[in-house]
Amino acid sequence: MSFVSVILCILPILWIIQKICSSYLWEDFKFFLKMVLYSQKIEKSIQRCSSPGALDVFSQNASTRPHKTFVIYQDQAYSYKDMDLKSNQAAWALSHYGNVKNGSCVAVFMGNEPAYIWLWLALAKLGCPMACLNYNIRAQSFLHCFKCSGAKVLIVAPELKEAVEQVLPALKGDGVLVFYLSRDSSTEGVQSLLDKIEAASEDPIPESYRSGITPKSPALYIYTSGTTGLPKAAVVTQNRVFGSGIMAILCGLTSEDVLYIPLPLYHSAGLLIGLQGCIHIGATCVLRNKFSASQFWDDCRKYNVTAFQYIGEILRYLCNTCTKDNDTDHCVRLAIGNGVRSEVWREFIHRFGKIKLYELYGATEGNAFFFNYTQKEGAIGRYNYFLKLFQPFEIIKFDVKINEPVRDSAGHCIRVSRGETGLLISKDTDRNPFIGYADNESQTEKKRLRNVLKKGDIYFNTGDLVMVDKEGFIFFQDRVGDTFRWKGENVATTEVVTLVLMLDFIEEANVFGVPVPHHEGKIGMVSIKLKERRHFDGKKMFVHVTEYLPNYARPRFVRIQDSIQVTGTYKQYKVDLVNDGFNLFCIKDPLYFLDDICRTYRPLDHQIYKDILENRIKL
Repeated sequence: MSFVSVILCILPILWIIQKICSSYLWEDFKFFLKMVLYSQKIEKSIQRCSSPGALDVFSQNASTRPHKTFVIYQDQAYSYKDMDLKSNQAAWALSHYGNVKNGSCVAVFMGNEPAYIWLWLALAKLGCPMACLNYNIRAQSFLHCFKCSGAKVLIVAPELKEAVEQVLPALKGDGVLVFYLSRDSSTEGVQSLLDKIEAASEDPIPESYRSGITPKSPALYIYTSGTTGLPKAAVVTQNRVFGSGIMAILCGLTSEDVLYIPLPLYHSAGLLIGLQGCIHIGATCVLRNKFSASQFWDDCRKYNVTAFQYIGEILRYLCNTCTKDNDTDHCVRLAIGNGVRSEVWREFIHRFGKIKLYELYGATEGNAFFFNYTQKEGAIGRYNYFLKLFQPFEIIKFDVKINEPVRDSAGHCIRVSRGETGLLISKDTDRNPFIGYADNESQTEKKRLRNVLKKGDIYFNTGDLVMVDKEGFIFFQDRVGDTFRWKGENVATTEVVTLVLMLDFIEEANVFGVPVPHHEGKIGMVSIKLKERRHFDGKKMFVHVTEYLPNYARPRFVRIQDSIQVTGTYKQYKVDLVNDGFNLFCIKDPLYFLDDICRTYRPLDHQIYKDILENRIKL
């Protein structure tokens, strides 16, 4: 029986069941049907692609709509043809001067700008994966991220040269070729690249340069903090890049839309959901180097934006701006993102008009995906039984005190009930695999849960606690383990602990995230035990953390304790610390607050505490 015949048989049965059971059953089935049909389309497209799928789609756009605007950046428009020719030049220059060949990894260390896009396309044309370095990382974190990708070539934006010069001796010692994306270089051992690109040929790159690339070949390395340790390079395959275009289609974006991207391209949201989504449907994107709440709507009006990407913080920032008469004077009809709270959702729609918010859930390295196709306020998606056949997942009991799943007498995990918070896990299958991290098999294995419901099965541990309500809507609750999220970034507490312990007056440290009123996510806090006969040096700690950690990862609060509590398995205990937060009225230990103006950690007094609670201090 054909697939169409099966569907025709199922439809009347679904209609009857919907009348009896769930009013959302039809919506669930339609979403499942879209996923199945799109997956089949992906498979067929990949089979007939002569090049990696995503590159083939871009090439088709450059051929069929060459003069269509692809990217708008700082009032400069770039057509699909412009980006195609520029990426050809970049590919020839990298091939000649960087000895970049099929399979070689190249790391890119730069912010949002058109060059990021044509460099990515250039490397795809050479059959090379790109390591997307976070431009906030520094020192040892930078070296770690660079090395685990296996790259031997590094391309750097000129404004980030100081960060690279800090680690240049180590890079040169490893034989790394470093290029500034400029027309000249005053740094010994670093070459210029832009002049070489501008002098290169615009001729197409032969397909032979990327021969042997398969759907399972690495296309990108995108960094994620995960649950422990330094950032990990998630392997994003060619197949995953091509499939990421599904979001644009599910949201109803078309080639006539203009998508505003204020998120960093080193993240999968900006690069894959946003940019690749535009490529997939032949749309235009407006690239912003950094989000600005004060200029957001002016940009939307100026560039006739019809859709934008967000994280929860962005919508909250927009709601916190002063009300204006022209708040609803725009062409935006939808937004794509994640992490918005129900109350912010309502306030945003009430103030800025009936914009459809499409919440999604997914991790760069993960194999679990949810999409709020019903626009239910605050939900990340639905417990869709049809989708579960396509993408098997479970929500299991989790003990936050010991940071492990609860297992029964047979050693198997236990499903939670409706309304109960549990750990989201997704089955590792051939159709929906968990690829893991580059050059880090130990961390890859830590994200696998084995013998979950039966002997031998394997699931990906998302590290996220979720809850399903009585209607079947899934709501994100919290992160588990050693990661918290602040300013749209995941912070690995182990990395922060390692850097804090470099201070000579600290013996032990326990880092965790705590909630702050009026803010999304959790802000960094560290509990420390001082070395014997040593005192806390707030100025020294300020200099240290600001030198080695990006702003979002710096502990804003310090709690000094006589001892650091651990569990029976010697894991640091965080639950009570998180519950206490920075509450002056329940904590007897000394508390300190990171003061950017005074450039020190100073005692947290009642006035500072009150100002934080009433949102008068910028965090």
